Amino acid sequence: MLSGVATGAYAVGIEPIRQPRVKHYQLVPNNWPAGLKLRLVVLADIHACTPWMSPRRIGEICNQANALGGDMILLLGDFLSGMRIKTGHVAPEDWARELARLSAPLGVHAVLGNHDWLDDPGAMAAGKGPTLVHGALSSINVPVYDNRAARFEKDGQPFWLAGLADQIGPWEGLDDLPATMAQIGDEAPVILMAHEPDVFPNVPERVSLTLSGHTHGGQIRLFGYSPVVPSRFRNRYVYGHIVENDRSLIVSGGLGTSVLPVRFGSPPEIVVVELG
Repeated sequence: MLSGVATGAYAVGIEPIRQPRVKHYQLVPNNWPAGLKLRLVVLADIHACTPWMSPRRIGEICNQANALGGDMILLLGDFLSGMRIKTGHVAPEDWARELARLSAPLGVHAVLGNHDWLDDPGAMAAGKGPTLVHGALSSINVPVYDNRAARFEKDGQPFWLAGLADQIGPWEGLDDLPATMAQIGDEAPVILMAHEPDVFPNVPERVSLTLSGHTHGGQIRLFGYSPVVPSRFRNRYVYGHIVENDRSLIVSGGLGTSVLPVRFGSPPEIVVVELG
């Protein structure tokens, strides 16, 4: 009994609020151009609420992310709480003020997650945006990629950053992968941000890397297995670097929690991806 109490106390009171670990991935995707080296710092699933993800903690995470020296910082959605128990509310302007600390040579870029819709009553009633999160990110000049692609250069080498609107809310989702891909006008490599990893079977080989969050690594992870995963594919895309048909997906374990403030075997993390 005591061991169960201790485990529960750790899962609620310690692991969810640990300083995020830094998870590194280094890969050269198929058709990645020689000489293009790109460092991405990825933050997913902040789920702002007190006491687990206060503005102060978000600010500390942003400082940690800046120190990692990314060429780009990518935010993979779910800024709103998502809790199904009563917690302290963090206003969008308060967490946005902390995210404004983020800085990288090629900018800070974002997609929205399902809770950025589902926990926004006004947007859900209207069935369309802009959401509270759209407004908060716009106020700090962070672009949101709702089925949009943009072209960048690093050391004279071009690449594309694309992002999907959310696949779940409102109603049946707003994502449009074909329309997003149609905006890509040359053969430069493509990095795709998609909050939920479930789109991955439909991602074409043209995309060098897909980056997702949403699953929190299952939040509870035992011996590499998560009993509850918010994905129709269950553990197939729950966490880590997944390669299928020479296509790469990286799923972050994320930073916060949703539904219940529990993490066990899946600590908060910042992801660093070295490409090239």
